[in-house]
Amino acid sequence: MGRRLHGRGALFDADPAGLAPRLIGLRPHHHRATPVEHPDGPPFVVLTGARGLGKSAVLAELRDAYQGHTPLALADCAEEQFARPPVDRPAESWSPLTQALLVIAEQLAEPVTGARRITFPRLMTGLVAVAAGGWSDADSERIRREVERILLLNESGSRFGGFAGRWAGKVAAKVVAAATGTGPLVSGAIEATLESIAEGFAGRRHQKASEWYRTYPNAGGHAQRGLILLSRHFREDGPAREHAERYLVRALLADLTEAYTGVLPRMQRIGRPLVLLDNAQSAPGPGLMAAVLRDRAEGLADQVVFVAARRGEGGDSEKLPSAARRELAEVARRTDWTPDAAPSSRALLVALPPLSADDTLHIVGSVCGDLPVPPHLPHAVHRLTGGNPLGIVLLAESAAQHLPGASSLGELLTAPVRPAEDLPAAPAYEALLDRLVPAEYLAELTVLAAAHDHGSACALAAALLPDTFGPASVREVRTLLAAEGLPAVPGRFVGDRFVRTLLLLRLHMLHDAPAARAEPADRGAQAAHAAWRTAHETLIAHYTRPEHARYRLHHELALGSTQSTVAHLRDTFPTADTRAWLRTLRFVASAPYFHAHDAEGRDFTGRGDGRTAVALGRTDAEHAVPEGADAVLHLRIRRLLHAVWQLADPLVLPDPQVCDRLRFELEQLSNLRPAAGALLWRASRDWPAAALAGRPLTGPEDPDEPDEPYDPDGTDDSDDTDDGEDGPDDRSGEA
Repeated sequence: MGRRLHGRGALFDADPAGLAPRLIGLRPHHHRATPVEHPDGPPFVVLTGARGLGKSAVLAELRDAYQGHTPLALADCAEEQFARPPVDRPAESWSPLTQALLVIAEQLAEPVTGARRITFPRLMTGLVAVAAGGWSDADSERIRREVERILLLNESGSRFGGFAGRWAGKVAAKVVAAATGTGPLVSGAIEATLESIAEGFAGRRHQKASEWYRTYPNAGGHAQRGLILLSRHFREDGPAREHAERYLVRALLADLTEAYTGVLPRMQRIGRPLVLLDNAQSAPGPGLMAAVLRDRAEGLADQVVFVAARRGEGGDSEKLPSAARRELAEVARRTDWTPDAAPSSRALLVALPPLSADDTLHIVGSVCGDLPVPPHLPHAVHRLTGGNPLGIVLLAESAAQHLPGASSLGELLTAPVRPAEDLPAAPAYEALLDRLVPAEYLAELTVLAAAHDHGSACALAAALLPDTFGPASVREVRTLLAAEGLPAVPGRFVGDRFVRTLLLLRLHMLHDAPAARAEPADRGAQAAHAAWRTAHETLIAHYTRPEHARYRLHHELALGSTQSTVAHLRDTFPTADTRAWLRTLRFVASAPYFHAHDAEGRDFTGRGDGRTAVALGRTDAEHAVPEGADAVLHLRIRRLLHAVWQLADPLVLPDPQVCDRLRFELEQLSNLRPAAGALLWRASRDWPAAALAGRPLTGPEDPDEPDEPYDPDGTDDSDDTDDGEDGPDDRSGEA
């Protein structure tokens, strides 16, 4: 048995059969048949989700589970070979889709258990016709190389046998002679190819295939004319090229169907062919998918199982409006899929979910092996990553390399990790961002991650990004985030909490350490974290209106200044709505804390977390209570703020002592407001339990309806921005 992916049993289970065995008709890792679902033709399965959710890992597992048992091909549409033609090949005779068809057919041709190689005479002939359109320079050596690779698709013997190479060489020579002669180059090359097929193959199947292009539109029943038209349409680009490419896809599927036709092939081949497309949002993915779906909708049935991985939610509302949408758990035993007349209804979108807390526990345990793991580490990893498989695995790798020295997830993220023996080590957060965020927008997203909405994002862009990056660019980035499948969350410009945490960490590290190490601590604080301080000071200046106080306090807290927050919470506690007050506390205390602060709240380059000492009351005696304030309430609010700040921090392990203190402080506050004491008392139970279990701090202060607008300051500011769009809003109580 091969390795098992955590949380993906709905795809790979053998008994009862998961989605893949039911569609392919084979048990994973075995040449044993299983009943086939949708015998008239399978859906085109599209795995969707944001980066890091394991789509590529699923395709790799499918390849490992079925390679050698049934015809199989895997093409990564993001590879360089699909981005541009080879250096010596003209663009008019090449496209990402024709390259993909060649690569896919080469893999599908490989022999499998109980069956010989599959030949592709229809596809081979069409690809030669397309390639011939670029032979005008009469480069005989290049022509020979291109022809030989294509012709091997029609070789039924061993690829490494001498016959295949000798036969391909003879055909190539004939084509080269025709191409370099005095007649029309394309027609001469196509005629030579058809003649070579007639001479080299006497079988009915191959002769039938060589005549397949008689049915090409306007071919008039002549295969050679059909191929000439195919080549011409391909060179014309635009809709004409799309038409030609669709016919080549049809040729591939027709060759596969032919391989399964007849009594003997059916007895030898017990599993459907499997084609895997990774990064199918990039060319040639969309074109190949569209061609297959359209032909299937028009009644040209085939038995090929396509499984594509496509980033985001698919961007499918326009491209695949009629596609069936399912969660992974919903297809574990059956798909409940019935297509209609629309081509896109032939697609089945399956969203890959995040992994569970139990999956995280098992992954961390597996990677760390016998290494002693802090008991709360797996839960903390799950809370930080939100179940993102890539994040879980990389943090587990960092833990395996740095425990017991590292004491927090923040240290695991900043520690260098070597993902493979042949790769250089890099900080874990950088390695994660390299794979979770589009590289071309990493610098901009690093700055915009601190924003809450369009207006604050524009303010940050004006302060920290080039002049050319204005409001239109901000909207472009937000559109990109949606296309990437990252969630839209009120109150956060970058909705995914894990990605946002990584980006903010990068912002904090941009100007970290060197200047601070060169100067005394009090002066170094002014030099270190320059971009970090500028970003938060910009947002403090942006949120000046009274109804936006919670945003201003949030960013003051991110810079280590607690006085205003304590005063606000203290002064509003007696009269504010308790539900709103708790949510304000939680929102403000979700401010990031990537480094220690000194006694005055300034950046400090040493290690340590001063929040614990404050939360446990160890600094009460030395703290000066403001004149006129209730000292008992003031200190209690101060301890409570630091406890929530520490326990809500996704980069630290929960401290049981701080949890106990949080419980106690909320209990005592509930005694001060008997009318609203139930909410405070409930939070005193829910918040510590959530922290210890690795869950976000949620509880009875959340509205009954999750979509209910929330404004802790008593005003609805959803439309209050500089341009009247996407105003500050927070319904989660977290930034």
